[in-house]
Amino acid sequence: MNKEELTNFVKGFPDKPGVYLMRDENGEIIYIGKAKSLKKRVSSYFRHSNFASPRLRKLVETIRDISTMRTESEIEALILENRLIKLYQPFFNVDLKMNERYAYIKITAERYPRIDVTRVKLDDGGVYIGPYVRVREVRALLRLVERYLPLRSCGKDAPKPANGRPCMKYSLGRCLAPCCGLCTENEYRDRVADVVLLLQGQGAELVERLRARMDKAAKALRFEEAAHLRDTIRAIWRVSRQQHTTPEIPAGEDDFWEVLNAMQKTFGLPMLPWRIDGFDISHSAGNYTVGVAVVFEQGYPNPSLYRKFNIKTVEGIDDFRSMKETLTRRYSRSLAGEEPLPQLILIDGGPVQLDFALQALDGLGIDNIPVVSLAKEFEEIYLPGEKEPLRLDRADPVLRLLQRVRDESHRFAITSHRARRAQSFKRSKIEEVPGIGKAKAAMLITRFGSVKAIKDLPQGELAAAPGIGPTLAKRILAKLGEEPVGSGADIKNPKEKAGGEVGGE
Repeated sequence: MNKEELTNFVKGFPDKPGVYLMRDENGEIIYIGKAKSLKKRVSSYFRHSNFASPRLRKLVETIRDISTMRTESEIEALILENRLIKLYQPFFNVDLKMNERYAYIKITAERYPRIDVTRVKLDDGGVYIGPYVRVREVRALLRLVERYLPLRSCGKDAPKPANGRPCMKYSLGRCLAPCCGLCTENEYRDRVADVVLLLQGQGAELVERLRARMDKAAKALRFEEAAHLRDTIRAIWRVSRQQHTTPEIPAGEDDFWEVLNAMQKTFGLPMLPWRIDGFDISHSAGNYTVGVAVVFEQGYPNPSLYRKFNIKTVEGIDDFRSMKETLTRRYSRSLAGEEPLPQLILIDGGPVQLDFALQALDGLGIDNIPVVSLAKEFEEIYLPGEKEPLRLDRADPVLRLLQRVRDESHRFAITSHRARRAQSFKRSKIEEVPGIGKAKAAMLITRFGSVKAIKDLPQGELAAAPGIGPTLAKRILAKLGEEPVGSGADIKNPKEKAGGEVGGE
């Protein structure tokens, strides 16, 4: 693209945080930057040509294409920018900064390590994370650490106070006070490991560690500690939405960065699909229907952002309207600011499922997120407004990534459906009747089909069931008559399933 085409092209960029990648005529990445607003920042390169810096003038003259990756915060954009610069070493990133050193975050090699920001990387046993381009933004990231995962900030030797009492930072929750023996060395090392995971962008792994501690604290009735861990997890979700396994962005044959570029070109996406949401439905012959959303970021699943929805407005086997309800509920949360939006939505199914998904988005006023569906039998990709499906080669990495998202949504849908069905059995109203245990409850459900059917039986017919009798029948009907039998208690006989779990198509 020439300068005029690029100027018009960037007008469509979102007014949101993210990372932008500039390429030359050979497709080589020549510059990577981050922005609070992609639209404003990238547009600024094309407003005039009289830049004071010759290098900046040369950069703008060389640009032929620009890609973007949306993030949910500036801090997330900072982490991503740092990783991409480190991986690709673009010419103008290096050249524009050749007269100054990059900043590193250093974890000192002490008994109780501290955090420091330095421009000199030494062989001193410390852990260096970086390099980072802008120290100001690094310090913003460290403020997050100080609030939720603080390490000590006192001098090298952490001397024990003369009065044996910790300083004010301990009272404010800004230090574990190892100097006073208020935490063990192992506990402090665990905190250091948490900080390293956060700074390296491994938010999902960190969340799993914190969640386990939160559950343990809650079971031990340490509710204040559990609440702090919960707040920490929420903060990490907001600012460090990284992939679950979080390996470095790979290079070579399986380079997911190139896959995302190819996907953008294949589907004509306005920006790179940094985040993909996948949707599927699962049920047993129309009962206990569950819709799910899974999230892939940078080509990898992020289970901390998965969501499941017990379908409320649809009865019987109706995957289409169940899909519509799932998307409506999912993105209602996004519009309320509770969940981030993706750059691509993948629906498990064919053109009809795609149509109902589009209806859901249209009802919410969302018209700027691309949606595609993937039909399993022939692996055909359906696009809005296209009569014929797109058929990619089975070895195409774009198709393989879509299959991974689809298969993961299918797995999560079935798992969630089974959990809901099992929970419904546990909540059977019949088991609350004195004299009725799991065995008799299962016998009655198997014999009559569902709790709702039992509720509607004449007392004499119920009394004739083996081991029931008039007294127990009266108790059962009285109990079931206390409140309407809804989806939680209306337990179907598993033998009534027609075709087992139904997921997606």
